[in-house]
Amino acid sequence: MKKFLNVFNRLIVLWVIIFGIIAFYHPEIFVVFKNSINIFFSLAMFGIGLVLKEDDYLNILKNPGHVLFGTLCQFTIMPALAIITSNIFNLPLNWKIGLILTGAAPGAMTSNVISYLSKADTAYSISLTTLSTLLCPILTPFITFLLVHTHVPVNFLSMFLTIIFVVVIPLLIGFILRKTISEYIDKLGEIPSTISVIAIVFITSYVIAANKQNLSYATLIIILAVAFHNAMGMLLGYLSGYLINLNHIKRKTLSIEIGMQNAGLGVILALKHFGEEVAVPAAIFTVWCILTASLLVYFWKIVEKRI
Repeated sequence: MKKFLNVFNRLIVLWVIIFGIIAFYHPEIFVVFKNSINIFFSLAMFGIGLVLKEDDYLNILKNPGHVLFGTLCQFTIMPALAIITSNIFNLPLNWKIGLILTGAAPGAMTSNVISYLSKADTAYSISLTTLSTLLCPILTPFITFLLVHTHVPVNFLSMFLTIIFVVVIPLLIGFILRKTISEYIDKLGEIPSTISVIAIVFITSYVIAANKQNLSYATLIIILAVAFHNAMGMLLGYLSGYLINLNHIKRKTLSIEIGMQNAGLGVILALKHFGEEVAVPAAIFTVWCILTASLLVYFWKIVEKRI
């Protein structure tokens, strides 16, 4: 069983692609999860909570500057890259605004799962996602207004409660269970990882199904622009860690955290305040960043075996 689950977890990219194709052509299978998609996020965080140790959290408390630095990178690198990418690919105004909205979004909650699967610093990832999400009701509209001169309101209370119920509480439940019945939790082996993998696959499939119409408007140029934005975000995220002498594990975390945006929020804001065409880059980014991050899990495994 352990061997089977290990193989299953390592094939995450395959499952994302297979179920993503199914979701695109048969969205009705997944859109029924619209009102319960956060349950899958919660399951993923619960699985992570089962394996995180007390030292993981204590290391964050000892280095709050690392969290502030990562959050600063989150809200500077991706918005700046959005402008640069738009100019390089000569994107029309609507797509430029959509890419800026994506860049101004906080880190995606799925980055926590990818960090865990990549053997990065998961506690650091969770801290970055939480802080950037709590700041985004202020910073996302401000950055968007600054770069495209448009006011985009964000519901702070709604996002705050989402973080509490979807991230913090499931994580704490998993952590408490590990503290109280650790001898049983250790026997679970790959099961917590499998929970997180299944959650990622369902989340990606739902995003594709829910955004099928927006994804249908995609052209090669906007796909290439999103791919460039995502890849450079991951690269610069990793390199930025050198500025404050972060170790390899934390640099991996920054790479994932900065490269993976909460583009789903970008889709919602674009549809509400601009229109469907502006939502296209965010819709593509939502799917693309999960796919590339899943590939990144393999990349780090291959690289670290050779080190």
